Amino acid sequence: MALLRCGKCGHLREVSNDYRGKSVKCPRCKTPGPIYDTVVFVAKVIEQFIAQKNELQQLRSQLAPQDTAVPAEKEPHQPLSEIDIYNTEELKSEQQYEPILKFFQERQVQIDVNHQALDTTGFFDEVAVQLGDNYETLRLVSDKIKRIQQKGYTNIKIILNKKSQKDIQTITRFCKDLYDYSFVANYFYQEKIVRLTLQTSPKIVNFFNGEWMEWFVFMKLLDFFREKQVPVACLRNLSIMFPNEDRHELDVFFLVNNTTPLCIECKTGEFRKDIEKYSILRKRLKLDETQFLMCVIGLSEKQTQGLSSMYDVTFVNEKNFLQQVEKSLSHTD
Repeated sequence: MALLRCGKCGHLREVSNDYRGKSVKCPRCKTPGPIYDTVVFVAKVIEQFIAQKNELQQLRSQLAPQDTAVPAEKEPHQPLSEIDIYNTEELKSEQQYEPILKFFQERQVQIDVNHQALDTTGFFDEVAVQLGDNYETLRLVSDKIKRIQQKGYTNIKIILNKKSQKDIQTITRFCKDLYDYSFVANYFYQEKIVRLTLQTSPKIVNFFNGEWMEWFVFMKLLDFFREKQVPVACLRNLSIMFPNEDRHELDVFFLVNNTTPLCIECKTGEFRKDIEKYSILRKRLKLDETQFLMCVIGLSEKQTQGLSSMYDVTFVNEKNFLQQVEKSLSHTD
């Protein structure tokens, strides 16, 4: 193929080789221009690129002594009160989570940061908060989506004829939001029946498979500390490695006032087999029992109290974990 490159408006498109060497009018601005042989055109572009690259390197080498004489100051990280936590990339800044890096370095623990897990410019955070705040009503939707996804199907029918008018409004609003945010490919509601067509994207599948709980806890904590005007550093979905090369993943980790750690593991399914693992991990990280929480969706208040007294970690649910955080931090003041 040959190339049309308009010298006036910059319009670029491929054309048939039959036009090589001819002059034609640009389809966008109607300015006449030549048709180039693709190989020749690309060779010229590469030649210009190399020349500009060499010139840039020479300029940088000339300016290097001036640049290194005075180190550039890092821009200060914005406090939570000045950030739209539901629509920001600010949390991906190393200055934001630098205190956490130092915390693990002091314990000789290597850490890998998942920057994508700190980006709230998408809609994962909004949907997760909506689901968590209304879990008793919306679990009908989330559980069915998860179950159908695991079977490899994409169509869902949810019958609501036994639900109250309030619950129907909550469910249909949530399903409509799933469609508006493209979490589902199609949404239809008629005569108290919701029909959904699921997305097959791995990110969406992972979200409903339990990752939504991490987003929910992470965002509720950010909102909590912003309201309290307490400075924090935070990470989500991070990987750590001990000196003996044991690797672990942590769901949510906050460092409050640069001193007090708070680690929360989020569970939407079976959790009992992991209790001993997290008890050992808490001790290896030298965290107090109140600083390592297992947030298990759907646990009753009685269950969280009983399990906390039995094991070396603190159990909470989606309703009371913020109360436990506030209680734990009050003991460190």
